[in-house]
Amino acid sequence: MSRIPEIIPEPARLTALAEFAAGAGHEINNPLATIVGRAQQLLRDEADPQRRHSLSLIAAQAYRIRDMIGDVMAFARPPEPVRVEVDLLQITRQAVTTLATALADSGCSVDISAPQAMSACVDPAQFGIVIAELVRNAQQALQSGGGVILLRLTCEDAGDIVLEVIDHGQGFSDLERRHAFDPFFSGRQAGRGLGFGLCKVWQIVRQHGGEIVINSPESGPTCVRVTWPTGQDS
Repeated sequence: MSRIPEIIPEPARLTALAEFAAGAGHEINNPLATIVGRAQQLLRDEADPQRRHSLSLIAAQAYRIRDMIGDVMAFARPPEPVRVEVDLLQITRQAVTTLATALADSGCSVDISAPQAMSACVDPAQFGIVIAELVRNAQQALQSGGGVILLRLTCEDAGDIVLEVIDHGQGFSDLERRHAFDPFFSGRQAGRGLGFGLCKVWQIVRQHGGEIVINSPESGPTCVRVTWPTGQDS
């Protein structure tokens, strides 16, 4: 049996995409703010129910675009990490808790495996985003039938933290393998949500001096492995 190649980000290509996304996001934000402001202004003085519905729909879709632009900018211009010594297991549990409703609705659960005490110097908010995005991606792969997502935290001999998120959902297709870290690309038709999740994770991990690798045969299981340096100067 041939070995399934690992899916590894291409830094030069992703950096170029980030530069493009930053410019596009900035340019879209300006007319978007005008649309939102005008829709809100018209709503204040509109009494006709049908017109109010139309204006509310315009505003709602504009806000949806705004949220998408937020994802673009999080990928293109992420804030510099503010590293502090934190309890990684606590942050991990908190991040999973934020997804409790979506996980329950799709029949998924998360099994967290970690030492009782594990601390590291990381940006807690960004570490939580990485956890949430990887669990969400696994949940989307499992949602048709539910299942268990295994989340493992271990410490390597060199002191680096290793995070693994494993699911037995549908693996990455050849197309998804080529575009896994691309912004704007989504594999939801195949059962695995991509979009901005993985590229945001790549940016955060990169800023911490870490690495991310995906191993995903089409028949599963899929394992996303993040190596996270623990030193403050990483």
